[in-house]
Amino acid sequence: MDLIVAVYDHWGIGKDGTQPVALSADRKFFRETTRGAMVIVGRKTLADFPGGKPLPGRVNVVLTRQDLQLPGVRVCRNPEAAAELAKGAERAFVIGGGSVYREMLALCSRAYVTKVHIRPVCDTFFPDLDADPAWRMAQILQSGEENGVSYEICLYLRKK
Repeated sequence: MDLIVAVYDHWGIGKDGTQPVALSADRKFFRETTRGAMVIVGRKTLADFPGGKPLPGRVNVVLTRQDLQLPGVRVCRNPEAAAELAKGAERAFVIGGGSVYREMLALCSRAYVTKVHIRPVCDTFFPDLDADPAWRMAQILQSGEENGVSYEICLYLRKK
């Protein structure tokens, strides 16, 4: 299982349930990378999607402890159930938010991390993979600048 995330220089990922700064290049990479895959998302992050609806062209799995039935999604109550469901998928990505990343990170072997080189105010953070001895950056897949903000899309691999 993989994960995909955009982080700022301090590894912040969000403020008040949404991204403070979003780059179109990152959104395009996200769409292309996750298209046709299973995506595992938290209930609050799903609510931040356009119209609060599941992402089209993907199998949407919501990880929540709440007793919910949501149209167009499969609901899992714990990380183990989501990971078991992901085993049946050709490709599966953890896509947030903060608590889902924390719960699922140990179950992932690859992380696609867009590093956005600014420091907006954030209240939610992703673990710093550069400081984590279990992970290594394997490759910079893309880099560029958008609206005066530089970024890199990096592939991290879990060390064996």
